[in-house]
Amino acid sequence: MGGVRATFSDPSNIVLAQRSLEAYERFGAELGVDIGLRQVGYLFLCRTENELAAVESSTELQNRLGGSSEMVGRGRAAQLNPFIDPSVVLGASFSQRDGYAKPGQVVRGYADAARSLGVVSANRQTKVTAIDIHDGRVTAVRTSHGLVRTDTVICTAGAWSQRIGEMAGVLLPVVPVRRQIGFTGPLVRPMPTVPFTLDLASTMYFHNAGHGQSLGISDPDESPGFGRQFSYEWLAAFDRAAAVIAPALVGVKLESGWAGLYENTPDHKALIGRAQAPRNFLYATGFSGHGLLQAPAVGELVKDLYLERDSFMDPHPFRADRFRDAEVLKEVHII
Repeated sequence: MGGVRATFSDPSNIVLAQRSLEAYERFGAELGVDIGLRQVGYLFLCRTENELAAVESSTELQNRLGGSSEMVGRGRAAQLNPFIDPSVVLGASFSQRDGYAKPGQVVRGYADAARSLGVVSANRQTKVTAIDIHDGRVTAVRTSHGLVRTDTVICTAGAWSQRIGEMAGVLLPVVPVRRQIGFTGPLVRPMPTVPFTLDLASTMYFHNAGHGQSLGISDPDESPGFGRQFSYEWLAAFDRAAAVIAPALVGVKLESGWAGLYENTPDHKALIGRAQAPRNFLYATGFSGHGLLQAPAVGELVKDLYLERDSFMDPHPFRADRFRDAEVLKEVHII
């Protein structure tokens, strides 16, 4: 499962996410694939006055830009999710259109639609070894399966994007960090349906998964790197947070787990744009855990960048060289 939400505090993130959420709501009708979209809502828990003020401000901005979020008190938050301890919560934001979907089905839907339009998918499991540049433009990509001549490269290599950018002389500050989630069996019978719930103070999160729960946290002890082997060290941080916010989840037995890579940028916001040089090098990467939920809108934005035409929004806030210009963007709703 992958979270899909329009709950952000930065206007550019909100616009991307809302447009993508609308695309996911139309996905089945337009592409004929059930992506398992379940709009159970997102519940962001606030335990300090500063968190509460920040989330109130972002909720107002979301709604001003066309969203449908609301602030709820601790009692309502506990009604929405009976696992949380309302005594430690000052308030929360709830966005009922948000939820989660199945990334594999999303990829299948887009891939099938692309093939029906004549797109040829080639060279799976292929390593890029070099990028040829002549007269300031990319002319070819060298791979483990041979040379690919092209007039445009679009880097969507996720955690590996910095390496690809270096081949073209483009700085893409993306750092890989392992993130892990665990899956429980049923905790109570019948198992309640709860929103995708996140504790801002600790970054602990949990939501329904099958007949149990999916659990996760941004482990502060995790070092950057490409390792993707599942382990259990993160559970200590999760249990410390759960002891405060959701005591019933402390020490629950996991039936399975998963590890993958976040592609983090310095401000945890995406890199989307066209390089100054070479000009035919485009990029869409560094989503820091928000890739699935922003994907439909990002695809549209990159298409318009390639065609050099105006799009539904200006991608300028996502340019990769914003860090050189000291324009780090602030986002409250990051896990």
